[in-house]
Amino acid sequence: MFPTSKEGNESSRYFAFEGNFATALSSFIDQQPAKEFLQTIEKSVLLCISRTDFYYLVDHVPAFSKIYREIQELEFIMAQKSIYGFQGFDAMDKVQWIIEYQPQLLLRVSNKMVASYLGISPSTLSRIKSKL
Repeated sequence: MFPTSKEGNESSRYFAFEGNFATALSSFIDQQPAKEFLQTIEKSVLLCISRTDFYYLVDHVPAFSKIYREIQELEFIMAQKSIYGFQGFDAMDKVQWIIEYQPQLLLRVSNKMVASYLGISPSTLSRIKSKL
């Protein structure tokens, strides 16, 4: 998931791997155009559901309601990471955090996308990776 600035620059915000969701939940809830884009970089399965059918399932199927709560919690966590994540981290700290908590990013996603996610340049990411 990524927003695009007025200048056309993309800033990776979230990567979903197997077993995870990627959704523009706030757009779905308030029925306004999303401010971010979803793009697959590997073969993926896209599931679509109407808003009416979605809320019917939330109201009538307890297991689906549980999934919805988990999606909301994930969105909250992503928002918190976006707001507070990496504050006070230098580039090395950011890369070490990725190695510890999201190592699949470095294995499956381009340096350009990972650098965008971390808020550093691709050359800085390459330099740090070469030191580790």
